Formats: sequence, C-alpha cells, structure tokens
Amino acid sequence: MSLINKILSPGNVFLDLDVGSKKRVFEHVGILFENSHGIARSVIFDSLFAREKLGSTGLGQGVAIPHGRIKGLKEAAGAFIRLKEPIPFDAPDGKPVSLIFVMLAPANATDLHLQILSELAQLFSDKQIRDQLFSAADAAEVWKLISTWEPYAPDYR
Repeated sequence: MSLINKILSPGNVFLDLDVGSKKRVFEHVGILFENSHGIARSVIFDSLFAREKLGSTGLGQGVAIPHGRIKGLKEAAGAFIRLKEPIPFDAPDGKPVSLIFVMLAPANATDLHLQILSELAQLFSDKQIRDQLFSAADAAEVWKLISTWEPYAPDYR
C-alpha cells in the first residue's frame, strides 16, 4: 500500500474547482482542512504560501504538489484537486497547472513526509496516470486511481 493512500480520504478529492490563482487554491484548502482537522485556515494558507516562496512546488506536465508543515497536526493529510482551468504555478516547464495534490505534514515530521512527496512525484511522473486523472468522470474514480496506485520499488539485488 502506498503512503499516499494513507493520507488521502475520498472526501478530499475535488474536481473542476474554479479558481484563478495559487492563492485561491490555498484558501480553498485552508477551509477544507480547517473543517476536517480544526486547524485555522490562516495557518494552513500561511504555511503553504511560505513554502511556495522558497521555490515553486510545480513539477511540470500540469502538476503541482504544494506542501507545508503545520503545528498541531497529528499526522500527514492530503487533498487532490483538479482545476476547471489551468493556472500559472511557476513550474519548471512553464506550463500552467491543473492537477494539484496538497500535502500537510506535522511540524515535527520526520522523513515520512519526504517519502510521501517522493511517492507523489513518482505517481505524477506516470503519463498514463496523469491522463486518467485529467479525464476521470468523478471524484470516486480519481480516488480509486490514486488509492490503488503502487509505488515502484527498486530492486537492488
């Protein structure tokens, strides 16, 4: 089982969100996690925005993985968003972003959050999965695609 599966609940998949900027995405996610985890939306927004100032979390190919550390959060949490229209995200390939996975980690997180980010990068580097996420008909289909995906385990023998 992937680590992603452990942090993404079916209720945290949003399709065709109509926002025009990173700021609006972060505001939406702040409200979502405030409601589900009781952490002030401003704390979540500020954490995501501060991380973004260090460098874009846009991966390229229409994908971004904004993430932040949150004081008071007990375990990592995630949300997947497919935007109605792509938005600029300062991705390395210069392309706008439509697929966004937001990850929040506890402030004192060990390298578990780095392992989750690594899995997310693997997931989104798969063109077939990206295409399926772009074209999925509903949130349940997207959740199933992400939750059943298995990370590549290198064979060091």
